[in-house]
Amino acid sequence: MKTFIFSTAALALVGTLLVGVQTVFSDDDGRYEGRGYWERDMMRSTGVTSKPNPLYQEECGSCHMAYPPGLLPSASWRKMMGNLEDHFGDNAQLDDDVSQQLTEFLVANSASNSNDRRSRAFEYGSDYPDTMIPLRITDLPYFRHEHNEIPRWVLKRAGIGSLSECSACHQNAEKGWFNEHDIYIKGIGRWDD
Repeated sequence: MKTFIFSTAALALVGTLLVGVQTVFSDDDGRYEGRGYWERDMMRSTGVTSKPNPLYQEECGSCHMAYPPGLLPSASWRKMMGNLEDHFGDNAQLDDDVSQQLTEFLVANSASNSNDRRSRAFEYGSDYPDTMIPLRITDLPYFRHEHNEIPRWVLKRAGIGSLSECSACHQNAEKGWFNEHDIYIKGIGRWDD
């Protein structure tokens, strides 16, 4: 009889714990409110904050993806914004006040000034001499490490072009989500390395 009572009490305790754990994981409070658990986990693990800036979206996003500032160190953003007359072969000069506003936004939200885990990884190893400051995200050690297993034939697929086309594989790149579980390559499907 004592064994039966003890077993019943143990099962009731385990059941209560399981319900409690499920309740904790289904709580939608805080900055992830209204999103499912998997989506919250995906947002948390991406590590790149993408702060909205209408001016940045208008001026830079009109020609290419408005890359989240946390993907480049502050020195890279300063160098890039200081030489817009030769922006990867194009003249992208802006009015001085617009250029200054964008530079301030990019530097303030750069990998150098971020507490995001993934942004800090982009900052790592970026103590370059002034003449060697990288302008391309694809030139940073962390980026190369994360993309070193991608075969060349993947890049030749229609719609990809190069590794700088983040949204060709990362479906939520413009939101700053670069979770490896959210990679879907056009013409290939879900990618898992």
